[in-house]
Amino acid sequence: MATIPPYLKKGDTIGLVAPAGFMPEKKFQVCVQTLQNRGFKVKMGKTPGHQFHYFSGTDKERKNDLQKFLDDEKIKAILCVRGGYGTGRIIEDLDFKKFAAHPKWVIGFSDITVLHCHIFSNYQIPTLHAPMAGAFNKEGFKNEYVGSLFDALSGKKADYKVPAHAFNKKGKASGVLVGGNLMLFTHLIGTSSEVDTRNRILFIEDTGEYIYSVDRMMYQLKRVGKLKNLKGLIVGRFSDMKDTTIPFGQSVEEVIRDVVKEYDYPKCFNFPVGHQDENYALKVGGRYSLIVEKNNVSLTEK
Repeated sequence: MATIPPYLKKGDTIGLVAPAGFMPEKKFQVCVQTLQNRGFKVKMGKTPGHQFHYFSGTDKERKNDLQKFLDDEKIKAILCVRGGYGTGRIIEDLDFKKFAAHPKWVIGFSDITVLHCHIFSNYQIPTLHAPMAGAFNKEGFKNEYVGSLFDALSGKKADYKVPAHAFNKKGKASGVLVGGNLMLFTHLIGTSSEVDTRNRILFIEDTGEYIYSVDRMMYQLKRVGKLKNLKGLIVGRFSDMKDTTIPFGQSVEEVIRDVVKEYDYPKCFNFPVGHQDENYALKVGGRYSLIVEKNNVSLTEK
């Protein structure tokens, strides 16, 4: 049984950390201001705005910064300002004992998939795959996707409806939602962060990959049994994809469609989750109902 972290109310503290890539201060200022305008207190970690080569600090600095916020009972949610790469370098050195005793919402996507998978797989505590600090810029704080983050933090049940896609497979499914960035989800196989997908709804998204790499990752998931016993599959957005000099011959959506075509569970494509403005908040470890119909798709939190 999952342990749901307490939902937030005005006056609660949200901590900002950068457990992976570097983000300059100017890119998370709007996020900080928006959180404060909504009545939350903001506690800044040492890593946002800090730089060590590609990263927001050395492995030790990033680990210590995140550990401090995981342990701090006054912080009710941890918002990772960006992803990039680096969380997998520190995940085995983090201590989740205090966090497990006093759960809080961990927010982010992309490289933060490592945290989502590790926390739910080991502690059955849901986390939020949701917009990060960059999404607040260019008036993004006004859109429904950033709004879905605040809805989730306040305890409002998600009820998303999106148009149908030609590759969808109709059907209904209910179950625990798991997943995240396809590359990270695949790379976690065989580690302490690996997620059991049996009887669960899986969602995947990615960015900047070669089409053949997605094909390879999907076959890896298939070969280890991660796709066989799903309740349902949600294919999010695959943005800025690349092709080889000799074209692969299929789109990413066609690749995924063909890898899972033998499975009878419902599937939906082009769901608004991923590395673009259209990125709905999803609870990794939350219970959802997925209904794929001829003209639309609904994903409703239970």
